[in-house]
Amino acid sequence: MNDKYLTVTALTKYIKRKIDTDPHLSNIWLRGEISNFKHHSRGHMYMTLKDNQAKIQAVMFAGNNRNMKFRPENGMNVLIRGEISVYETYGQYQLYIQQMEPDGIGALYLAFEQLKEKLHKEGLFEDSYKKQLPPYPENIGIITSPTGAAVRDIITTIKRRYPIASLTVIPVLVQGPHAADSIKNAIQNANDNERFDTLIVGRGGGSIEELWSFNEEIVARAIFESKIPVISAVGHETDVTISDFVADLRAPTPTGAAELAVPSQQELLDRVDAIRKTLSRDLDREISNRKQYLARLLQSYAFRYPEQLVKQKEQELDNYLEKLERSMIKNNKDKEAQFTHLIRRINSQHPEKQLEQAKINLDKAIKQQNDSMKQIIERKAVKLENNMDKLTLVNPLEIMKRGFALPYTAEGKIIRSVKKVSQKDMISVNLSDGNLNCQVLTIEEDPTNEK
Repeated sequence: MNDKYLTVTALTKYIKRKIDTDPHLSNIWLRGEISNFKHHSRGHMYMTLKDNQAKIQAVMFAGNNRNMKFRPENGMNVLIRGEISVYETYGQYQLYIQQMEPDGIGALYLAFEQLKEKLHKEGLFEDSYKKQLPPYPENIGIITSPTGAAVRDIITTIKRRYPIASLTVIPVLVQGPHAADSIKNAIQNANDNERFDTLIVGRGGGSIEELWSFNEEIVARAIFESKIPVISAVGHETDVTISDFVADLRAPTPTGAAELAVPSQQELLDRVDAIRKTLSRDLDREISNRKQYLARLLQSYAFRYPEQLVKQKEQELDNYLEKLERSMIKNNKDKEAQFTHLIRRINSQHPEKQLEQAKINLDKAIKQQNDSMKQIIERKAVKLENNMDKLTLVNPLEIMKRGFALPYTAEGKIIRSVKKVSQKDMISVNLSDGNLNCQVLTIEEDPTNEK
């Protein structure tokens, strides 16, 4: 039985061949709006093109977008030329873009605005990065085409205004696909040379396409990174490029750049002449003032009567000497008085006197301590005697001297109650002058004693 069912792959390949062989789909001109834009790391661009009612997937490979002057963005309306084919993996048709232009605005103008915004955000246009031009440059590098009218205008103007400046033309391409690299390399080589103190970068007028190399990012960054001050001189006065914004100074024309780069020889000569006249006038005034001062000195008392002035000064000198002598005598007396006072203070603080006084204080302290100890001992002796008297009163031996006796059992224990002995027990009675060994014959208890 024949299998009438197709595989998905076979169906997709069949549809792809149909679309690829359709001449109406091999060269499509399309207008649409970009969405879901993605710029892959390998350089390919993926996006969706749409209008109010439909959308289509699209891709623009790196080989086709490498020379684009603008950067596609979401929401941008574009004009596209390409072809329709099928992406077999997903089984969907998509547009393969070969060319792309902004819809309603030129690609170069859009690229100019995009790069301008980018570099502005990075701060490359800030005045704080602008370098000052040397007021009197010695070596000027002119980066431009060696055959254009611009280089002749620059050289002629500088030689007329400031002929002592040394000029070096650094030839570059100023238009075409390799112009940007040529200009960038020239700027870098001039910086590596370390001979120039000013650079003029530019060309004569032309269309935006002809001036485009001065709108390239690599040229703008080379100008910004230059250690040498750069004057941008591109096109006519109405032409504006990215280089103008990045340069340290923008000139409206190449001739204007030459005028900004060097001072005017005639203006310098006029300034020198004006300074010379000012110095001459000031010198004449100073000489006149000095002559007047000398005349006043010649008419003064000192020059007219020098002998009287000398005598007066000698008398003043004698007065000063007398004052000095009196001052010295007074000063010596003051110093002697201070010395005498110091001697008295030293004598009063002499170590021998301090030792004598310390010895007196020590003897006095020892006597006070001995008197205190004697008083303490006497008080303690009286207290001890009183305590001895009190102890004597309660001493059993003293009590026995008054006729009392102490009975003890045969074991030597004191007998405190008749209940502690029995008849015929042997007991010992201690008297003040000896002991009695006795035997208990009878025991009589005191009936009044309840204990």
